[in-house]
Amino acid sequence: MTSPAQSQHLFADVLSRVHAVCAALGGEGVLPAGLDLSRVVVEPPRDATHGDMATNAAMVLAKDAKAKPRELADKIADKLRADPIVERVDVAGPGFINLTLKTSAWFGALRSVLEQGNSYGRSSVGAAEKVNVEYVSANPTGPMHVGHCRGAVFGDALASLLSFAGYDVTKEYYINDAGAQVDVLARSAFLRYREALGETIGEIPEGLYPGDYLVPVGKALASEYGDKLTKQSEAEWLPVVRAKAISMMMEMIKGDLAALNIRHDVFFSERSLNENGNDRVGATIAELRAKGDVYEGRLPPPKGAPVEDYEDREQTLFRATAFGDDVDRPLKKSDGSYTYFASDIAYHKTKFDRGFLNMVDVWGADHGGYIKRVQAAIKAVTDDKATLDVKIVQLVKLLRNGEPVKMSKRSGDFVTLREVVDEVGSDAVRFMMLFRKNDAVLDFDLAKVIEQSKDNAVFYVQYGHARGHSIFKNARETVPSLPEDATERVAFLRGAKIERLSDPVELSLIRQIAIYPRIVEAAAVAHEPHRIAFYLYDLASEFHALWTKGRDMPHLRFIIQNDAEVTIARLALVQGVVSVLASGLAVLGVHAPDEMR
Repeated sequence: MTSPAQSQHLFADVLSRVHAVCAALGGEGVLPAGLDLSRVVVEPPRDATHGDMATNAAMVLAKDAKAKPRELADKIADKLRADPIVERVDVAGPGFINLTLKTSAWFGALRSVLEQGNSYGRSSVGAAEKVNVEYVSANPTGPMHVGHCRGAVFGDALASLLSFAGYDVTKEYYINDAGAQVDVLARSAFLRYREALGETIGEIPEGLYPGDYLVPVGKALASEYGDKLTKQSEAEWLPVVRAKAISMMMEMIKGDLAALNIRHDVFFSERSLNENGNDRVGATIAELRAKGDVYEGRLPPPKGAPVEDYEDREQTLFRATAFGDDVDRPLKKSDGSYTYFASDIAYHKTKFDRGFLNMVDVWGADHGGYIKRVQAAIKAVTDDKATLDVKIVQLVKLLRNGEPVKMSKRSGDFVTLREVVDEVGSDAVRFMMLFRKNDAVLDFDLAKVIEQSKDNAVFYVQYGHARGHSIFKNARETVPSLPEDATERVAFLRGAKIERLSDPVELSLIRQIAIYPRIVEAAAVAHEPHRIAFYLYDLASEFHALWTKGRDMPHLRFIIQNDAEVTIARLALVQGVVSVLASGLAVLGVHAPDEMR
């Protein structure tokens, strides 16, 4: 029987025990030999009253066993009841199996945190598979704005999560430095160049970029070329000014991203696909044509489009419908130049050529209609060997005390990412951009994300980490031997008699800690880093709730003046919380402060 490689944590341990039971039933002839167990999962039940864990083993294996799910569930349950870490097994509904574990199993999970420290939750589920995560990829025509911010944070956190889960991740930025928009940039920069030479340029003409971020570009051009460029034709100065403007814009963009602690491994130039006699776009089209996936033909008029907007002509088309798209797609414009889509095919082909079979693209909300055609193209150019998961990041509504924020003077027509980071800090930006699923619109209130309250998720989670360190500091009166050094403290707490933790609220907090590695793996496989943010808030909430209960019920306090043994056991629990909060925040790229003012 086959099963996927699992990392060692409590949920993976129980899953391996379920697999072992299935293997035993295979040996008895109840299940077919060599059965694929990859669909068998162990997860928390939807209703906590049903137990600690649930498995779908009987539901997914019944067909292969030619048995009724409920009857197969009873046979699996009988064997699981003999497992030494299992307290109770119940079969529910059509064949779900609910497990309640012995308390000692949960103590083992807490000991795992103390043993593994910052590595707790780290997984090998990715099996070192190469993954390319492309994100931001904004046009290099100005500073990053708040709309770019969410995709930047999402992509960076996803890359970090995948790396933590054992994937070999490359973080990539695709520079859109070809096409009309960078020529507009060059003409806008040329205007600022003339201004730097002393010319009065007046109001920026319609269609050019009005922001004053191009003033330094103009000054740099004036310093380097004097008035030389003014004596040239546009055909002569345009490539010079374009190259300088793109270079300076990319440096500004990299600086904006660095303010959010975002750094890419690869910056890939769109222009490099078709320059210096190296026509990769044409080569990709020729390769697809040789396979019969490109042809010359006509497209039917778009549905609902006026006739005058439709150009009926013979053109070069990609047979996208053969790979799941709705219509075939043009690869060349009427002037013979390549469409943006053609360049996109060639670009993704380079990812495949670099060894990436697993690709993730993070796109803005306005690109949703583009997904099918690119996924179709990747199937074609990789012979269906590579996959592309496109994550759409929805809009951000920037507010202050519930009111929309006015536009930035610096950019001309939008609020810059740097302005937001400077006002509230990178931690608040990163966490709150992830505290909502990527495909849902996000309201980002500049006033609320710096409030010190439970309603501000980033504060509440960071405060949980700081509160833990405050407890360690206060505990030294009762436990003078508790080391101040973090590494030494963890080593000391490994000797705690955590069996003294017997209250249901303590055990509930241990269960919450124990689920972290499974959350990491599930979030990585689903490409959903928001799950980590949600989990951290839940963990911090449960920790704060236990602390609050201790104020009203002295026997639940973390520090018991006349019982050092219980105090040390509870400090071990606090260390478990602190370690997991620090780990999860690191995955999200957010600091875990030891104290907060």
